[in-house]
Amino acid sequence: MEGLVRSLGACLLAGALALPAVAAPADGAGAPAPGAYLQPPEPLLGVMRAPLNPSPSIDPTGSRALLVRQSPFPSIARVAEPHLRLAGVRITPANHSRHDRSSGYGIRTCLEGFSLFELATGEETAVALPEGACPGFASWSPDGRRFAFDNTTAEGVELWVGDAATGEARRIEDVQLNPVLDYALQWLGGSDRLLVKRVPADLGPAPVKAEVPSGPEITDATDGSGGESSTYEARDTLSSPADEALFEHYATARLATVDVASGQVVPVGGSAAIGRVSAAPDGRHVLMHVLKRPYSYVTAWNRFAHDVVVLDLDSGRTRVLAELPVADRVPVRGVPTGPRSHAWRANQPATLVWTEALDGGDWKNDVPERDRLLTLAAPFTAAPREIARLPQRHAGTVWFADGGRALVYGYDANRNWVTTRLQDLDDPSQPYRVLWDLSANERYADPGSPEVRRLANGAAVLHEEDGALFLSGAGATPQGDRPFLDRFELASGTTTRLFRSAPDAYESFVGFVAGDTSRLLTWHQSPADPPNLHLREYGDVLADAAEGEAAVASSARRLTAFPDPTPLVRGVRKRLVSYTRDDGVELSFTLYTPPGYREGERVPAILYAYPMDYADPSTAGQVSGSEQTFTRLAGYRLLLLAGYAIIDNAAFPIVGDPRNAYDTYLEQLVANAGAAVEKAVELGVVDPDRIGVTGHSHGALMAANLLAHTDLFRAGVASSGGYNKTLTPFGFQNERRSFWDAPGVYDQASTFFHADKVDEPLLIVHGADDANPGTEALQSPRLFQAIRGTGGTTRLVMLPFEPHWYTARESNEHFVAEMLAWFDRYVRDAGPRAGEAAPAKVE
Repeated sequence: MEGLVRSLGACLLAGALALPAVAAPADGAGAPAPGAYLQPPEPLLGVMRAPLNPSPSIDPTGSRALLVRQSPFPSIARVAEPHLRLAGVRITPANHSRHDRSSGYGIRTCLEGFSLFELATGEETAVALPEGACPGFASWSPDGRRFAFDNTTAEGVELWVGDAATGEARRIEDVQLNPVLDYALQWLGGSDRLLVKRVPADLGPAPVKAEVPSGPEITDATDGSGGESSTYEARDTLSSPADEALFEHYATARLATVDVASGQVVPVGGSAAIGRVSAAPDGRHVLMHVLKRPYSYVTAWNRFAHDVVVLDLDSGRTRVLAELPVADRVPVRGVPTGPRSHAWRANQPATLVWTEALDGGDWKNDVPERDRLLTLAAPFTAAPREIARLPQRHAGTVWFADGGRALVYGYDANRNWVTTRLQDLDDPSQPYRVLWDLSANERYADPGSPEVRRLANGAAVLHEEDGALFLSGAGATPQGDRPFLDRFELASGTTTRLFRSAPDAYESFVGFVAGDTSRLLTWHQSPADPPNLHLREYGDVLADAAEGEAAVASSARRLTAFPDPTPLVRGVRKRLVSYTRDDGVELSFTLYTPPGYREGERVPAILYAYPMDYADPSTAGQVSGSEQTFTRLAGYRLLLLAGYAIIDNAAFPIVGDPRNAYDTYLEQLVANAGAAVEKAVELGVVDPDRIGVTGHSHGALMAANLLAHTDLFRAGVASSGGYNKTLTPFGFQNERRSFWDAPGVYDQASTFFHADKVDEPLLIVHGADDANPGTEALQSPRLFQAIRGTGGTTRLVMLPFEPHWYTARESNEHFVAEMLAWFDRYVRDAGPRAGEAAPAKVE
């Protein structure tokens, strides 16, 4: 199938449907060769290739920032490197490295480099790296004196350590990291030691997979146990004993400690297929997940059978805390039974806390309590002790610096609801106190997230000062986001607003300077100013502060001076627009107009959206985003430079009980589109006869369905979508019912079954190596064949080697070139409709 998809994509790329010659070949010379990568014209190409400004990583002491420089796109040569697909990971065998990101949705790319920025003086020091270096993101030591990072070479993945005072970085000898199952490096307590996963020195050569198979590929389900298993678990699964051998080879690692001052490397424990690794605050004990056979052929490695093991670095001894079977029959949206989510308690040297389900791991079971928390301290010889029970699914615990107090989060999947409890987990007899209890989608009343600080050993605890916590959040309002920082008094529950972004900018809290809570680091931007670090210092208390505004005066000073990489884009204008759906649900979008736009002029437009699921209409209509952010153009937004308006991030809520909201999916989808188009036309900006629609992933399904069920749009572009939901029969998005429980829902959501109604031109784009099980690469060729076979106008572009999110420079440039040509032909240059446009309707 993989070969078929790639061959089909190459044929279609070579010209199954002629398009206007608006794009240049990738080498910039002459007419494009058949099947060659295209480039969009200037100025779109120049904006795509503009450098990215650095992003800051603040050290734990709040004294320095590591300025991280990223490249916009790697080359297709990097993306096309030979790799293996094994148990949910993609591995580059040439250097025993990870080819994809941990999320599986993109390719792991190289950073361009680092520099150190002194917050007190503004001095910047470049970190010197060898020519051709491929560094990954850095990890600060708890004391902020050093930072560690990996560097990928042709032979392997190296360990590097940098000195924060001088900017000097050096490679640690005799360490080849094994990043295949993540957790390749971490700092040990407050020491100058790192804990690393190494490729064992005695690993030997990789098994050779026979070119001629010795037998068929067999996946067995003959035990009669039944049970649902979410399709989303099955990504690049194993399929043969040869796959098992290869996976075990590349997953096998041995832990070692590294003294970064002396460079001494001390191996600890034995070699095994090691998954998760987490060091305790004491820097002595290490939690490990050791994978064991038999490996599953239907799920990824993180649900393989494994032992939960604690390793004592001083003695080398291990203790098995739990032996967990393969979790390949977990209910959709459910959790495995037995111990799960082991984590070190942040304010004790070596105490584990974990969760166990009381409802069989199934949200459909009606029980008074869903989860319980248990704990066990070193030396891990006593019986575990239960410390709490929750009526909701446990969603995390954050500890105070001392004592048993913690914030315990619970999530109710049946209501999409989050509860935050303040609880003394050392004394379960003490009643807990609910601090916040609200919808997971609530934005306007969101109290923000508690800030944390690092202890000397590196553990993160709540940042408490004189009985108060600090809460930072997006600050959503009907006029757009205005980020804030509040001081929350634990005893009284009252809040004092310390900082709020001005209405003509977008400024968010980053951290405190050198631990001083009267000096804030912020990340400031505006439509005219690129993001930069600012320093704010508190002044006098304001007695007459308006509701919601800061109650403390502050002065601001810019620390960094990153330039505008694309001055041309400053000619783009944007505004936040609010409106309502026919049923009263409040909606919004951001309207972008092209450079040089004259008020009152009607221009062609593109609508972009991604449908989201909501349990409550009051939260579905809450505005997200801000018109005060610095505008960078990528993807479909680049069409602004070709004269299009963009109806961006239009709200497309699917509202209803999470257990059956998709019963009205199509009806709500059409209502969302109709309301957005009507408002955009009403504003006098958009030409109603020249509107296109685009979306990615679930948004691609939206775009295809709107062409099938409305006449609002002249053409569409759908990228990396899943158009036949029966191929994910145990649920999609927040739909939890199986195809056999709700076949009508799967039918109405699937464009494939309504391909004969797609009567406007649809450009279909897909990454040929898409690892997302809900949008496998075969989905797009099938929809193309269905539309073509029923007489529709369509074009299929399969981007070689690309995952769910396109990574290579050549692929992204080609995608934009194809999109521009498609919309120019079928939207911008479209003639008047034959008669009045039909209203949006469900067919």
